[in-house]
Amino acid sequence: MESQETTFRSVDGLQLQRYDWLPEGRLKALVAVVHGFGEHGGRYGNLVEALVPRGFGIASYDLRGHGRSQGARGSILSWAEFRQDTRKFLDLLRQEHPEPPIFLYGHSMGGLIALDYALHNPSGLRGVIASAPAVGQPGISPFLLLLSRVLSRVWPRLSLSTKLDATAISRDPKVVEAYQQDPLVHDLGTPRLGTEMAKTAAWVQAHAGELQLPLLMLQGEADRLINPTDTRRFFDNAGSADKTYHLVPGGFHEPHNDL
Repeated sequence: MESQETTFRSVDGLQLQRYDWLPEGRLKALVAVVHGFGEHGGRYGNLVEALVPRGFGIASYDLRGHGRSQGARGSILSWAEFRQDTRKFLDLLRQEHPEPPIFLYGHSMGGLIALDYALHNPSGLRGVIASAPAVGQPGISPFLLLLSRVLSRVWPRLSLSTKLDATAISRDPKVVEAYQQDPLVHDLGTPRLGTEMAKTAAWVQAHAGELQLPLLMLQGEADRLINPTDTRRFFDNAGSADKTYHLVPGGFHEPHNDL
């Protein structure tokens, strides 16, 4: 396969890191990956190894404030920043590969970004894959949630540790160890990120019936970070005529990195 790392600029001028893996020969389709909170777009090697040899291209980017991208760690002022960055990313993919269909794949917070994007901008997408999307209350303490609501108005960019439980991401201890030792992984968030995520999750749930794109939702049955009940609620209400829900028996938060 062919792999490369490049950068592109956000609408407001931030440099965002991008990763691409392309197969030899004909490109059947592109899978555009939006990663989850605190991680980065380079952690999807299992997707790459599974799909690229079968003719599918994988492209991902580091969200602002994550990985090698610019921006304060885990900080946004508006959810629209994520939506605009994803649009810029997808526009670049369409310019470079105008023929193959594009599927938007989002995991966890990235799953929420993907669903929100698809509801606002479905044109140009062949389908959406949402892996353990954060469409409910995030898996952090009630105290931090309350603190986020209070501080979002007076100190929106205050950097806080979310105390995310790394052992909940996978049943494979090697995956957990790699995550804990990855220098590009962080657990920092801001009050505004917390309130924007909660507001967007509520909006996405309320507008699930408007989604018409083909939809695949997948999640680990034993996910402790995102409640599978919230994912199932979105799926049941989704307006997509072609939709599939896959619950991984005993699985943890990252189905693509689990046993």
